[in-house]
Amino acid sequence: MEHGALSDQSDGSAPTLDALRDCFEGTVPAVLATVDPSGMPNVSYISQIHYVDPDRVALSYQFFNKTRRNILSTRTAAVEVVDPLTTAFYQLDLDFETTQTEGPLFESMKARLAGIASHTGMAGVFRLMGADIFRVRAIRQVVTPKIARAVSQVAALPALRRVLTDMARAGTLGDLFDRTLDSIARHLGITNLMILVPDDTRSALVAVATWGYPASGIGSEVRLGDGVIGVAAREKVAIRIDHMSTEYLYGSAVRDRLLADAGPDAPEAPGIAFPGLTRPESQIALPIIWQGMLVGVLFAESPMPMRFTHEEEDTLGCIAAALAAHISALNAEEDAEEQHAPTRASAFDATLAIRHFAADDSIFADGEYLIKGVAGAILWKLVRAYVATGASEFTNRELRLSADLRLPSHAENLEARLVLLERRLREKALPIQIEKTGRGRFRLVVNAKLVLQDA
Repeated sequence: MEHGALSDQSDGSAPTLDALRDCFEGTVPAVLATVDPSGMPNVSYISQIHYVDPDRVALSYQFFNKTRRNILSTRTAAVEVVDPLTTAFYQLDLDFETTQTEGPLFESMKARLAGIASHTGMAGVFRLMGADIFRVRAIRQVVTPKIARAVSQVAALPALRRVLTDMARAGTLGDLFDRTLDSIARHLGITNLMILVPDDTRSALVAVATWGYPASGIGSEVRLGDGVIGVAAREKVAIRIDHMSTEYLYGSAVRDRLLADAGPDAPEAPGIAFPGLTRPESQIALPIIWQGMLVGVLFAESPMPMRFTHEEEDTLGCIAAALAAHISALNAEEDAEEQHAPTRASAFDATLAIRHFAADDSIFADGEYLIKGVAGAILWKLVRAYVATGASEFTNRELRLSADLRLPSHAENLEARLVLLERRLREKALPIQIEKTGRGRFRLVVNAKLVLQDA
């Protein structure tokens, strides 16, 4: 079957896989039929069907049983699915292609299966061994719809247009992050949101903007591979869960693992609490990718099960793609090297003790944890320059060229780390702040005598 051979139903032909995506949400279990080489049939329920592309689906491979043996021997199968919104039944004729046991598709199915297993009380039984990829040879509608498809309360395309229009008005990276989350909340009705950026020196992601939480959680971290956020970042693929599993919840374990990774010489920092919902039922994480490189993750969650549909995944995916383009454009604007403005020297009565731990570049201000990672290394460089020479004016370019910061070679997230640092300083109301002074330029505003301690 050539690509695109599955036509829609408007001309009386078979429906497309795109039109059947509601059938793959797992609301109603699918029935899988196979035959052995002698023609003996076997019928079983299948935990998960995953849309791959307009011509292919993936089925969850969990047990090596008769169904699995039949698939490997005849390389054919048929599956019956139900549209939970209309009660229409469809049958798909399938030709087996291959099995994936790792990678983006496998991880996406593994995350969703964990949610299904937790919801059905089968967490100890359901375990994904592989993702079986099938080409769809034919689709037939065998039971006509009994219920009219409900009209969504949010029209996705107009809402997406409004969000993209709001994002285009942003003049700085921090403004872009805030406008994006605010606009998603207003136009799509999703009220628990985050944007995280990678810290490559720690194999972690750091929250730079949040929406809908009692505490901001700016600076909180998620390790690469942890939960839907970490898996989405590691595999560079969207991860969506309709029913949560403890395997994909965040909590003290995330922080404990991050501290363990830092090693025995790292300070015993309490860290910054992850601001996520205590018991989310739905979560979705979308990688923000520019030219094949991860520059962030857009994350949303809800206390409601099945909150995020495939249509909302598509909509948020478009927003994540737009975020990547805007981040790249704003970073390019900030790259211009500017001349330093005159340094301002002042004397202060108040004192601020800043302590630095080299193991993970943790920074403590008057004994209280502030920041770590690349953002911590940047602050330590700035305050050392200020104390040594009185310098308070800096450029993005000189930070990029600084070997002691250990920035990744691409350093695409430098501006995001400056946004993170600026927000943490403001949130803690310290007598040291960062303010932008122009394109590619910023100032360290100090209102205390700095006492530096390098642990």
